[in-house]
Amino acid sequence: MKSTLIIGVIALAALAVGVWYKERGGTQGAVYSASVPSVVVATVQREAVRREVEALGTVKSRESVVLSAKVTEKVDQVHFSDGQQVHRGELLVTLRSGEQQAKVRAAEANLKEQEREYRRIEGLVRRNTIARSELDRLQTDIEVARAVLAQNQAELDARYIHAPFAGLLGFRQISPGALVTPGTVLTTLDDLAIVKLDFAVSEQFIGQLRLGSAIEGQVAAFPEQRFAGRVTGIDSRVNPLTRAIVVRAEIANPQLLLRPGMLMTLQLIVDQHAGLVVPEEALIARQQDQFLFVVTPDKVVEQRRVEVGYRSRGSAEITSGIAEGEQIITRGIERVRPGQTVETRVAERFSFREVSG
Repeated sequence: MKSTLIIGVIALAALAVGVWYKERGGTQGAVYSASVPSVVVATVQREAVRREVEALGTVKSRESVVLSAKVTEKVDQVHFSDGQQVHRGELLVTLRSGEQQAKVRAAEANLKEQEREYRRIEGLVRRNTIARSELDRLQTDIEVARAVLAQNQAELDARYIHAPFAGLLGFRQISPGALVTPGTVLTTLDDLAIVKLDFAVSEQFIGQLRLGSAIEGQVAAFPEQRFAGRVTGIDSRVNPLTRAIVVRAEIANPQLLLRPGMLMTLQLIVDQHAGLVVPEEALIARQQDQFLFVVTPDKVVEQRRVEVGYRSRGSAEITSGIAEGEQIITRGIERVRPGQTVETRVAERFSFREVSG
């Protein structure tokens, strides 16, 4: 009996509270409006949407050569120092060439003598003093003399070693007086004004590879600096063991900071366009659909179904369902319902960058 009385008192109290809310214009939704929740919002912005593929690459010279002698001879002079920057055609090493110079002079004198004899006989042939067959024989002798001169000149030129292109020399490996033979390393030469970068990309991205695609990379020696380049080549074959394809890019290197053999961490930009970007935490997943809570200019919450494009670490591209400049709730979503009035605070800016390994 006593418990029945207590239950009755509680029911009357609940009824009185309900009547009081009704008299004050309250509804069932007044439970939510009695205390206006505060949420954090972000403004939908149109930004550069970048899809990237991360990779590791090795820096190579655009042109690289090991300079060596073509003949067996002693070094006469060395005209460069370690690590020197040289121009194309610059003289680097002179080998002893006295014998070859003498042969060239003798060949030049022989050629001149043959040409003088030809002119003398030519005059006699015009006067019908000598048969024309003698003139033909002298013409052959002239051609032979020219060939001998060219051969001796080539042997002389082999004693002067020039830079085949502009670049940076390595360490000097020879000294004056040293005997060099064909294949003896004199030094190395690398063209570093532009460097190559070879890196492997998984075969799943082959359809997105394009000549001219941009890359950005960093090396351990200069962690704060980013190096930009472009894809210049794509290998014709996929490695059957790694299921990856080698891609080559070129990077401008005017300060010669990048050196052959360096390991570079890079991002290959396979797609870049302008799109609407929101923080990923603002998305609400329900089965196969994605939703956003949009705050209208009147501070009222609306639920919108949206289509999601690229996703990144903390951001997502929205392809339909919202407009640029609208505000969406990023924090406090669990405290609001559609149609509810809220107070808003603006979140910090965010940026989009999708990275694939």
